[in-house]
Amino acid sequence: MNPSSFPSALAACPLVAILRGLTPAEAVPVGRALVDAGFRILEVPLNSPSPLESIAALAAAFPQAWVGAGTVLRRSEVGPVQAAGGRLVVAPNFQPEVVQEARELGLACLPGIATPTEAFAALEAGASGLKLFPAEMMGPPVVKALRAVLPRDALLLPVGGITPASLAPYRAAGADGFGIGSALYRPGMPVAELAHLAREFVAASAGSIRA
Repeated sequence: MNPSSFPSALAACPLVAILRGLTPAEAVPVGRALVDAGFRILEVPLNSPSPLESIAALAAAFPQAWVGAGTVLRRSEVGPVQAAGGRLVVAPNFQPEVVQEARELGLACLPGIATPTEAFAALEAGASGLKLFPAEMMGPPVVKALRAVLPRDALLLPVGGITPASLAPYRAAGADGFGIGSALYRPGMPVAELAHLAREFVAASAGSIRA
């Protein structure tokens, strides 16, 4: 498991499906709808029911996808994610110990940042990319300003309130990808509805790619 291949997964489809509230029973049908639509990165937040079971089910069923955990707040939570088959940890905040543990275990890590100070500290700690959160408060002009000072190869993913219509302006400003939450998935929603929304997001992301 080499985090360096995470950028290739993001290049294949620049969307991270945030499956907050997913149950293990829903994991494979939900994952299939997303993977069939083109998603390659699936995140199960740790404040979901039995999240490690869902991560294990997704990782086993969809080896072509990067499956991982979100809302990873403590160093002690990283190892169990890896043991379940996860290859990615995502957090709403930057916690240096979480990034360090992810690096040591060979997992990709996307800590949450909201300022240039946090962004550079996270990259210095070894983050695989940066989760700009909450994006509702930081529109494309913020992405453009960060992009002007961040290293060219630093991955920047706005998360929070992202819709198909907002992808293009963020991409034009320099976003590399997006975390998609409740606009894509809600617990208990019909799989057919999820599949429809997933295809809408994938189509919108394909149309937003910068030349």
